[in-house]
Amino acid sequence: MLTVNGPRLWNSLMDMAKVGPTAAGGNCRLALSAEDFAGRALFADWCHQAGMSLDTDAIGNLFARRAGRDRQANPVVMGSHLDTQPAGGRFDGIYGVLAGLEVVRSLNDAGIVTDKPLEIAVWTNEEGARFTPAMLGSAAFCGVLPLATALAVEDMQGISVATALAGHAGNLPLGRPFDAYFEAHIEQGPILEQAGLPIGVVTGGQAICWLDVLVTGRPAHAGTTPMALRHDALFAASAMIGRLEQLAAAFSPYGLVTVGQLLIPGSSRNTIPGLVRFTIDLRHHQDAQIAAMEAQTRSLLQQLAAERGLTVDIQRHWFSAATPFDRDCIGAVRQAVTALGYPHQDIVSGAGHDAIHLARHCPTTMIFIPCVEGISHNEAENALPQDVSMGADVLLGAVLLRAGGQPPG
Repeated sequence: MLTVNGPRLWNSLMDMAKVGPTAAGGNCRLALSAEDFAGRALFADWCHQAGMSLDTDAIGNLFARRAGRDRQANPVVMGSHLDTQPAGGRFDGIYGVLAGLEVVRSLNDAGIVTDKPLEIAVWTNEEGARFTPAMLGSAAFCGVLPLATALAVEDMQGISVATALAGHAGNLPLGRPFDAYFEAHIEQGPILEQAGLPIGVVTGGQAICWLDVLVTGRPAHAGTTPMALRHDALFAASAMIGRLEQLAAAFSPYGLVTVGQLLIPGSSRNTIPGLVRFTIDLRHHQDAQIAAMEAQTRSLLQQLAAERGLTVDIQRHWFSAATPFDRDCIGAVRQAVTALGYPHQDIVSGAGHDAIHLARHCPTTMIFIPCVEGISHNEAENALPQDVSMGADVLLGAVLLRAGGQPPG
């Protein structure tokens, strides 16, 4: 069975890591920054060398195209993203893009022309580290987010997506039809590594619910207000957060609860906090269960606030339903990994990915490989060269099954 050139793929990953390097060996290429555009330019150069054409759409999603025998067929698309967290790693997103490039390079080496055209997508602002929401480019492409809304989003410095994108948008239509979408990615968790397996056949993505919480008490002097007379918003928030950990245990092992941000507006060392804001991230692979988690979260926080004589406001910031991937695309991945003889298991994606949006647009699935110690969104993020190569082999096999391929002539 045809396989990729593993060392070439690894070298490409290491060369891309030289764009926007961080002191601890990671990467910083925030979406639509100079570093992000430099990474895109390097990728574009490699694609031109591989004989591909390139174009962009109105939100800056970049597409590299390899022609197929059937000029009228919709493309089989691979891809992910090149933007990173402020202190991100060398593989998150980047692997899916460069594995797609290596598929094309390997097909070129073998002289294989696919029946359907192939494309590699670089989605804009997947991370959401500069512009919120995450997966903004694929959301605009799929119609989940109106283009005007996406372009108006501003970063912390007040720079809009439209301003940052100036001169880099193109004319490819949003929402154009795809035959299928395949995304290779590091797992970003420890499951595959702990199981000693190089490949995860991804069957879908879990539901995600983000909540914004505002706890309102009463600010007062830290030295003159007796404990019994206080309405301390921070102590209340602390009690809430502690109980949220217990709530997660009630939905074990699939229920996940994270408080990732906490802010005390106008804080002072000797003032009892009167306002506290924090975020809650709820996740579960079943919609019914995440609905129960959200309902119980709201009830719990309201109860704890009332017990302390405070108020709490809970707003849903974002929600993504559980997303099953396409049976035929999953089948192509299973057929490819079985033919290669690589050990594997089914897995549900715990993180949000562009593939979650694409699954509402066209037949979609993902391929996971392990990352060392499950670490991601971290400069220490790492993957093993053999896993990187094996994942790309599976991607190549699945794409060939979907796109059809044969030597020219």
